[in-house]
Amino acid sequence: MSPTLTFDLRAVPPFRLDLTVWALRRRAENRIDAWDGRHYRRLLVIDGRPRGVTVAQASGPDSPKLEVRVEGPGLSEEDIPVVGLILTRMLGLDADLSGFYRLAAADGVLAPLADRFRGLKPARFPSVFEAVLNAVACQQVTLDFGIRLLNRLADAFGPALELGGEVWRGFPGPADLLGRQDNELRALGFSRQKARSILELARGAAGGLDLEDLAEADNETAAARLRRLRGVGRWTAEYVLLRGLGRLDVFPGDDVGARNNLRRWLGLGESLDYARTKALVSRWHPYAGLVYFHLLLKRLEERGLVAGAYNPEGTA
Repeated sequence: MSPTLTFDLRAVPPFRLDLTVWALRRRAENRIDAWDGRHYRRLLVIDGRPRGVTVAQASGPDSPKLEVRVEGPGLSEEDIPVVGLILTRMLGLDADLSGFYRLAAADGVLAPLADRFRGLKPARFPSVFEAVLNAVACQQVTLDFGIRLLNRLADAFGPALELGGEVWRGFPGPADLLGRQDNELRALGFSRQKARSILELARGAAGGLDLEDLAEADNETAAARLRRLRGVGRWTAEYVLLRGLGRLDVFPGDDVGARNNLRRWLGLGESLDYARTKALVSRWHPYAGLVYFHLLLKRLEERGLVAGAYNPEGTA
């Protein structure tokens, strides 16, 4: 039996784990961010060692407590604050959205959406590197196919840990991808351009390129630096600003799915371009990125994957 650590985390209320996890995972097929209706599960790597992390919400949205279990070889109490920091980032546990809720309450269009998914926090990937790779994988393909590519990447090259007779797979870090060849990624379904972009980024990150220092840059500077990377254009840069750096004022205006979600929600007949999208979401500054997440959940609810009402026994 694998060694186990347990501890609790608190979130700034309101908070719902189910909604936030769905904003992170996006599709039911996502095996990297696993969800069984009550437990969120992720394989993380701490100081080079795989850690199986399981999270459950133990109390309601207005007094949220999370129960965390960590499993893996060589566990120590020092793992607790590290895992806690990663989960706080990924699940937005420290995000105070009172300003957003005040804005929504005064907006007749936004108020029903914000109320429906009250407790959603801004989900982020655990690293900017992972955010960039997620964006690259999903470029110019359906989100369903992009998620399948990411699953295959994790299965082929990601860290692994056997727990309870089951093998957990995590997202590959830069070191996991070093030495891989274009044809290995192409065999998984990546295009030649995407394979080159991913492997070049992995070499750079393993060689000292620090994407996390983008946290110190403003949006314009961070986007410009991201766009110097192979295969990173405007959509990818804005996606990373929101999902990798937590810039809640950014609504990725080139995201076709997000545009369609926005158009349907507002009851518009015409298709939206980048400029029109940015103009429409400007009324919700500085929370356009939160609107993006809420519209994603609205679409997932329409597909029967997300429940708007909180269920303490768990959700789909």
